[in-house]
Amino acid sequence: MNDLVVERLERPGLAPIQGLTVPAGQTLCLHGPSGSGKTLLLRAIADLDPNEGAVRLGTLRRDDLPAPEWRRRVIYVPPESHWWEEQVRPHAPQWPPDWLSRLDLGPDILDQPVRRLSTGERQRLAMVRALSRRPAALLLDEPTANLDDENTRRVEALLQDYQHAHDVPLLWVSHDPAQRGRVANQNRSIDGGQLS
Repeated sequence: MNDLVVERLERPGLAPIQGLTVPAGQTLCLHGPSGSGKTLLLRAIADLDPNEGAVRLGTLRRDDLPAPEWRRRVIYVPPESHWWEEQVRPHAPQWPPDWLSRLDLGPDILDQPVRRLSTGERQRLAMVRALSRRPAALLLDEPTANLDDENTRRVEALLQDYQHAHDVPLLWVSHDPAQRGRVANQNRSIDGGQLS
């Protein structure tokens, strides 16, 4: 089982995190006020910022892998993703076309300049980009924050289908209690860098 397990993880702005486990195939939703440490925690788990402590995915220990390899397996999806090419298509070498249609995006969007896309289109495309890398775990930082209700439900359904097909753990930051009620197997809160 590829449970995501966090032990004694700490960094500035984040108290030592103990006892955080996201079982394989389940979703743990994390919530708390703005500035409470949610993003700091996800970025620390992904090893994007300096931190101390241990993280493992199943039997794989984060410290035993080069950081880029860990980040390919445990993908962090920020609220606003970065794009390094002007057009969408160079980012999409192996994107399943049905994923685009499931998120109400036509194939012509691949030929659009990224700068002309709406924030919601970029957010949905970032989700397809992340899933196309076949992650073994996902760290989702408000993945539907810029979406209307219909597109929020589309993203939730795609994520849940991927999760069930591949038995991956999802650590999902959400401010929306209704969303947490729909997607979470467990809920935790964080405030002042303290997890409860």
